[in-house]
Amino acid sequence: MIRAVLFDLDGTLADTAPDLGYALNLQLQRRGREPLAIELVRPYASAGARGLLKQGFGMAPGDSSFDAMRAEYLEIYSQNLCRETVLFPGIASLLDSLQKRVIAWGIVTNKPHRFTLPLVKQLGLFQRAGCVISGDSVPCPKPHPDSLKKACEELAISADDAIYVGDDERDVQAAHAAGMRSVIAGWGYLGGKDPQLWGAEVIQHPTQVLNFLS
Repeated sequence: MIRAVLFDLDGTLADTAPDLGYALNLQLQRRGREPLAIELVRPYASAGARGLLKQGFGMAPGDSSFDAMRAEYLEIYSQNLCRETVLFPGIASLLDSLQKRVIAWGIVTNKPHRFTLPLVKQLGLFQRAGCVISGDSVPCPKPHPDSLKKACEELAISADDAIYVGDDERDVQAAHAAGMRSVIAGWGYLGGKDPQLWGAEVIQHPTQVLNFLS
């Protein structure tokens, strides 16, 4: 019997791509470059600043200006966390159903705490979530299992009592490393890859999570 459902944040619970893309486009415009359409940003939204800077500027860690550009990007994003970010359709209904069934749920994300906490509060999720684990809440973020193990500790459950729902291959890897069942959010960003190759079941609507509870 599943006692808890854990969710990734970006691309799983919330559609954060519009605001992540907005921050990137402000950075592009500062340098006289054309903004990117949201369709070009969305697949990279779960990859954080690293993925977005690669898409926008073709740069990667180790490049001479990467650290400064990353710091600038994160500062811009911090001022625009919840302009257009919303829960994905069906998420609110799913969370209500979990509450009615007295099944705990929590958030496990690689997003840094300084962004996770205010965003989760603005989305009205903080008081309802059984736990909120950020990427810097543990020594090693996903795909390492540390954050999922910490979530289980906070919810006082074992890994096989929970399932993890995410939209990136590292979410599946982290869940399997923690000894937890994984479900792929087919409505998410998916990194432009084929999730059928990741070794977990893909669902297309949040309420399908309820099918895994018994």
